[in-house]
Amino acid sequence: MTTYRRNRVPGGTFFFTVVTAERHQGLLLRHISLLKRAFREELRQAPFANLALVVLPDHLHAVWRLPEGDTDYSNRWRRIKGRFSRSMGRGEWISDSRSAKGERGIWQRRFWEHTIRDEEDLRHHLDYVHSNPVKHGLVSCIADWPHSTFHAYVRAGIYPQDWGGSGAWEGDFGE
Repeated sequence: MTTYRRNRVPGGTFFFTVVTAERHQGLLLRHISLLKRAFREELRQAPFANLALVVLPDHLHAVWRLPEGDTDYSNRWRRIKGRFSRSMGRGEWISDSRSAKGERGIWQRRFWEHTIRDEEDLRHHLDYVHSNPVKHGLVSCIADWPHSTFHAYVRAGIYPQDWGGSGAWEGDFGE
């Protein structure tokens, strides 16, 4: 079995990519209310600062800041994915290896994380999260994607409503 080494920074800020198994197109959007509920329940159980989130048809990106002294993002993701999976009816294709372990076929087993190093790295990842729907060709204007914290950033005056058109994700990040 592969051993994954995760960077454990107490109270750290992290960028995540979490992907559905087999890249099930549309799964997360079809069940967005269940995903939101799983996040809300986790925030009540084990609070953290959700600095940015975008939900796409087959994956999501997030930036979290953990409470001081806390390093446990892995169990948070495990519980969010588990709640979401348990709230859905069965019926997805399940590989033999997953079936043998009693797993569902909804999420990829792992997630990808990056430890945010400084304010510039944080800004870069916040911009990446918010511009991701344009990067994937889902919308031409970021403001048109409803499943994103971009709208909260606009209300807070951090981004203008028309920030980041179709080329923003390619490196300039709206500067």
